[in-house]
Amino acid sequence: MAVQRRTDGEVGRVVFGKKKFYYNLKTGQVEEGRQSSWTDLMGPYPTREAAEQALEIARARTREWDAAEHGGDGQSRSPTQGWDED
Repeated sequence: MAVQRRTDGEVGRVVFGKKKFYYNLKTGQVEEGRQSSWTDLMGPYPTREAAEQALEIARARTREWDAAEHGGDGQSRSPTQGWDED
């Protein structure tokens, strides 16, 4: 019997026997287990419901990252901006 393994976002932690769900970008459907090419999938997600929300989750994360990168004022920041030069 094959044992399914996955990491759940914690470095080094492996969860045995848990189902994985993926959102298929081509079909717009949720897949239980990886059934399609990884190039067409988002995930894994811990639940079918989370996978169904994949695009909304990605949009929200992109907005958060953009806001953090631009400081909320629309201006791009370099990683060293504001550091004093020696």
